[in-house]
This record gives sequence, structure tokens and C-alpha cells, in this order.
Amino acid sequence: MRLSLTLCALFLAATGASAQTKANQLFGAETRASQQEASAIGTYAKGCAAGSVQLPESGPTWQAMRLSRNRNWGHPEMIAYVQNLSRFAASQPGWQGLYVGDISQPRGGPMTSGHQSHQIGLDADIWMLPPKRLNLSRAQREAISSISVRSKDQRGVNRNYTRAHHEILKYAASDPRVDRIFVTPPVKIEMCKIAKRSDKSWLQKIRPIYGHHYHFHVRLKCPKGDRRCQTQKPTVAQLSDGGNGCDDTLRWWVTDYLNPPKTTGKPAKPAPKKRGARDYVMADLPRQCDAVLRSR
Repeated sequence: MRLSLTLCALFLAATGASAQTKANQLFGAETRASQQEASAIGTYAKGCAAGSVQLPESGPTWQAMRLSRNRNWGHPEMIAYVQNLSRFAASQPGWQGLYVGDISQPRGGPMTSGHQSHQIGLDADIWMLPPKRLNLSRAQREAISSISVRSKDQRGVNRNYTRAHHEILKYAASDPRVDRIFVTPPVKIEMCKIAKRSDKSWLQKIRPIYGHHYHFHVRLKCPKGDRRCQTQKPTVAQLSDGGNGCDDTLRWWVTDYLNPPKTTGKPAKPAPKKRGARDYVMADLPRQCDAVLRSR
């Protein structure tokens, strides 16, 4: 830790930045990847990315969205994965490919807005909106929005959700590089209904979570041999029914979660604010992130 603090101090002194400068401001200011070998460093929510690759703004079966954010960077494994998934999506009825949301900043790290994760180039948001065209201008990519596939009462999917969504998510989760995919709970419920009993092992990677009804979030495992990367620990989703998460606990998301118990009596003393990614300074990140910022 002392070495990390020393490196951080030297870097901040060289750049004129204050020792209290938030890490998200430093990483958010970088417009290009570091000139290093590709590596995911740290954890998905506390780390950085060396030698990132930029997903081209447009390709034969994809378009990167919200280009003003400059978040179409990632580990080479993630960029290759997104391109491959987009080719499969283009084979589905009504889809010409994928609209790709945030992946990571050029050097990863905490962001100035939005995500707590997406810090090591191994997370990507894929829009639920089926692309009808792949020649959107930069301005159009800022103005267009995705679609929600969740019903208004949050208990099921709506008519926007199609069999093509199911097939794309199944293909996405079946890739051995994938650690997990976050979706709105009604999508997981619907997928459990549709999937064949003999073919549900991939469903364990489909994880229900609040939000995520305009996009799905893909998270890759640490690339083989990348020792500075920390893959997320497995959850207790090795449940019943083959460990695919299609059991009664899934209903919690559309029952008790939507109707939390009412509080009574005096309001509890507010808990201290939990530090998030936008509170981190460089000393909070792996020491190798100092070198990532220094690289030119």
C-alpha cells in the first residue's frame, strides 16, 4: 500500500493534479488507451484497463451509441465478443445487428457519471432495441433511445419482447467467456418458461436485477492468463432445479421486491453514506492503475 501511495503521489505531482483529485476525473479525462499490453486490472467495480481496444463506431452488424461519452473501449476479448454477438443478432428476424451501449472508458477506471462497474473493459451494455438501420449519424445516436421490454406493473414482459430477444440472450450466455448477464427480472422469468427442460444450463448465467429493462449487461470472465484481473465470486445461484435460477426464489423480484414492508415508528437514523466509485481516489485502486494513467 505504501508503494502504491508513493507512485500515486509521483503521478499526481507530475500532472499537477491534487492528491484529493477523484479517480473518475483522472480516468474520465483520458481520450486514448494506454500504450500497454491488454490487461484487465482489479475488479469490475474497482480497477482500470490497460491496452484497451476501441470498438469501431460502426460495423457491418453493429453501431456504438452515445459516442460523446467515449465509452466504446474494452479488452480485446470483449470487443471480439460484441462483434461476434452482433453477427448472430443480425441473423434474427427484424434485427440487423446490435446497438451497443457503454463498454468502458479508454483506460477503464471509475466514470464521472452512470456506472459503478464497467471499469476493467469486461462489461458491455447491449440495447434491447432491434436495429432497423446501421447508418445512424452521431447526432442520431445521441437522440435515439432504446425500448423497455418490461410491463408497466413490472411483473412481466411487454409486447416489445420477442423470441429474437430470447435467442440473442441464449446465444450470449452460451459463450464460455461469459461470467453472467444482467437482465430485468421479468425477462429471466420469461426465459425460464420458454427454455427446454433439457437445455437450461446456460440460464444460470442470466441474472435478474432491478432496472436493465432497456438493455442487458454482459460481463465476461477474466481472460486466461490475466493475473491482475479478479473475476466476480459465484453467487448462491447454484440453487435447485439444476442450478439455473428458475426456481421459486425468482418470483421474489416481481412480488416482495415490488412491495417492501412499510416502516413504522420513528425513522431510523440514516446510515453513513457508502463510498461509491465516484468517491475513489487513486490510492483506492490497484497500484498498476497509476502506470495505466502515466502511459503515453
